[in-house]
Amino acid sequence: MNDAELLRYSRHVLLNDIGIAGQQAILDARILIIGAGGLGSPVALYLAASGVGNLTICDDDHVDSSNLQRQIIHRNDAIGQNKATSAAATLAALNPLIRINTITQRLTGDALNQAIATHDVIIDASDNFATRHAINRACVQFQKPLVSGAAVRFDGQVSVFDLRQADSPCYHCLYPEGTEADEVRCAENGVFSPLVGIIGATQAAEALKLISGAGTTLNGRLLLLDALDMQWRSIKLKRDPACAVCAAGRN
Repeated sequence: MNDAELLRYSRHVLLNDIGIAGQQAILDARILIIGAGGLGSPVALYLAASGVGNLTICDDDHVDSSNLQRQIIHRNDAIGQNKATSAAATLAALNPLIRINTITQRLTGDALNQAIATHDVIIDASDNFATRHAINRACVQFQKPLVSGAAVRFDGQVSVFDLRQADSPCYHCLYPEGTEADEVRCAENGVFSPLVGIIGATQAAEALKLISGAGTTLNGRLLLLDALDMQWRSIKLKRDPACAVCAAGRN
């Protein structure tokens, strides 16, 4: 860490649970954010501000005026631009000391596997079950910690699935694939704008904890927020010993 970085990230360095070693780990980290919308916006902003050295933003969608109510990384003059490209411009202005990579196509198959294999932490900020399950399968395959979030209407949830831990469940243990016939999306049901900020900021916090080793992550817990009444609930999760995705090769 040089003098400019020591000054910029001094409030992290002053934290005993992070310190110089933890901040250096953040500077060395490679984090993949899949989705640059409502959740991906605060995730990317906080991770960039915190000095994550290599951030990859993936989104194949384009900025629409209806996004601006909650997708705070995008500006009005970015309407019509690819979301990953728009996000990268905002992040570069926020912190020119980090490297920002963009993927402007939907990640599937081998491309998804390669992207996940080459990053340290994966942030799922997508908005549909098919993508979430594909991300989960690749994270299980390559033993990459996954920080998962979701938000719709006034309800949000966030969890960590870290298969480096022997007793960790995966996303499929919580939501078995093929059971989401009643998938709810904010495009059809609306979403309270600060909700995605709260959940996205929590995802960013979990990612930084995973990288720096600070505190205890949400691995094995599902955090639920009812923003209408501002009530949080924490639910313990257990891995499914018969899980079709993560059970193979585990005791």
